[in-house]
Amino acid sequence: MTTKQKILIVDDDANIAELISLYLTKECYETETVYNGEDAVRAFSTFQPDLILLDLMLPGIDGYQVCREIRKESQVPIIMLSAKGEVFDKVLGLELGADDYIIKPFDSKELVARVKAVLRRTFVQPPERSASPHQQHGEYVEYPDLIVNITNYSVIYMGHSLEMPPKELELLYFLASSPNQVFTREQLLDHIWGYDYVGDTRTVDVHIKRLREKIKDHRSWALTTVWGIGYKFEVKR
Repeated sequence: MTTKQKILIVDDDANIAELISLYLTKECYETETVYNGEDAVRAFSTFQPDLILLDLMLPGIDGYQVCREIRKESQVPIIMLSAKGEVFDKVLGLELGADDYIIKPFDSKELVARVKAVLRRTFVQPPERSASPHQQHGEYVEYPDLIVNITNYSVIYMGHSLEMPPKELELLYFLASSPNQVFTREQLLDHIWGYDYVGDTRTVDVHIKRLREKIKDHRSWALTTVWGIGYKFEVKR
């Protein structure tokens, strides 16, 4: 019997929260709904969701702070929901660790599609593989002190497993798969987020910044900015 994936819905508008729960229940997800930031942090620990739909404008602790608290201990996918459509708000949400950002009002089909896309890219490593973390299967790229596996969404860096949100991992894998090739921000948006993604090219900058915080330049390779153009995974000769 397949276990249902669990989604935590955090929204202070009970009508919206109920509608979202209805959409997702029809898609065979298990949902739990809370209406403020404090309850969201508690529910994260007790419900242990596979994904969180997080409204930003919450009473008490707002969505940004909830995201900060959760990111201190988990990389569970977070999709932010907000009526704020300004680039600043989107970038701030992504910088705090959100995996996606949906502007209200949204279409129910789009919401479900985004949830499925994020969950599809999320991988939980089976316990039986932990004894041999360097054994790789599927599609992966390997460099000195770095292995990025797109099949099981895992990263081995400096000999240790590194937790990384799906979009960051996909961006790293894409760049590393074409060493020394320069990609514009627009090309990276198309390849990683999809041609129909409604967002700003600064989304790419935010994810590159987060990657650089986790993975430092190596003597053999580096994530390099090509000023005025974009980025490349530079392999040093």
